[in-house]
Amino acid sequence: MEAFLVSTGIVAIAEIGDKTQLLSLLLAARFKKPWPVIAAIFVATVLNHGLAGALGAWLAQLMGEQVLRWVLGLSFLAMAAWIMVPDKLDDDEPTFRKLGVFGTTLILFFLAEIGDKTQIATIALAAKFDSLTAVVMGTTVGMMLANAPVVLLGERLARKLPGKQIHAIAAAIFVVLGLAVLFGWGGN
Repeated sequence: MEAFLVSTGIVAIAEIGDKTQLLSLLLAARFKKPWPVIAAIFVATVLNHGLAGALGAWLAQLMGEQVLRWVLGLSFLAMAAWIMVPDKLDDDEPTFRKLGVFGTTLILFFLAEIGDKTQIATIALAAKFDSLTAVVMGTTVGMMLANAPVVLLGERLARKLPGKQIHAIAAAIFVVLGLAVLFGWGGN
């Protein structure tokens, strides 16, 4: 349960103001069909974070306990720094009109998530926790908690969120996780 809750919280907070959240807003505004957009975000996230989680679990098996502890601790601290740099959506995102709302959203969201903070966090979380399923479920729920309201409520909600404070909170969480891993606080 800890893996699920930590993964959900980290990704939900880290995703606020992220480029994939901006992409969600753009797709919702462009298509004006929230449910296919939300469904595609869910499928893209499960696929992307499933692959990222599997990579993290594999890396955990590959590395020794001490090496893994340092890699994870330092990666969480790096995530804390990275999260303070807000993402901007590229203006030149391609459109895939022939694929429809679901297909376009699925492809764009999956591609936007490659190398993204939340994908890197998923790799690190899967390496830290023993339950790949709980991590992927948690990161997916966190992604949906951050993106579904944006799709449903649109730009109004995005304008009201205090981005700098949310990024600072997310960064603080990553610092605590990084230090906890480096110093062995809290066990696994």
